[in-house]
Amino acid sequence: MISPFRSFLHACESGMICAQKIAHGWELLMNELTLKVRIAAMIGSVGLTAAYAHVSAAAEQVTLPAPIVAVPGERAAADMLRAARHFYSFWNSGDDAQLKLAISPHFVDRTLPVGRPQGPEGPAYASKHFRGAVPDLNCEVQQLILAGDRVVAHLRFRGHFTGVFGSIQGTGAPIDFTATDILRIETGRITDNWHIEDNLTLMQQLGIVPKN
Repeated sequence: MISPFRSFLHACESGMICAQKIAHGWELLMNELTLKVRIAAMIGSVGLTAAYAHVSAAAEQVTLPAPIVAVPGERAAADMLRAARHFYSFWNSGDDAQLKLAISPHFVDRTLPVGRPQGPEGPAYASKHFRGAVPDLNCEVQQLILAGDRVVAHLRFRGHFTGVFGSIQGTGAPIDFTATDILRIETGRITDNWHIEDNLTLMQQLGIVPKN
């Protein structure tokens, strides 16, 4: 079957076309082009719909852990808050006595940094070494959430780099970075800790990593 477009061109080339035929041929040509554009748009729409469906299907495949939704009783909540208060008083002051009141002898750091001892000695080691660089370090608890046997804390650490960090001598630069803790508490003592710190900001403030 010869398309209207080819018929129109053939008539033009043969010189046997009149104004009326030109108008009719032009109309057929426009109708054919319009149909092709509509078909292309439909195909594109179907492709986009399929792509979005694929993304949605992938998103639905994410597996979530069992949520901790239990609300601790009044006594349990008080014990959890007491342990958290001792733990963050330790980070705020460097007082090992506060740490001993907070953690269990079986304490485990679930996100143990390289070089830090595992167990109850780990936080004391970290605090001592970091205070060697930032002697006036203080810790502010900005958010605290209790759920089941967990305490989630959003923290802000501030001070001044006046000491020594590795081989770098501080010049008094301000230190200000955030961290988040998840604590597991059993019978009023912290047994497990998952923690993450904004180490990039800290390293930039210590002058180890260049700022953007």
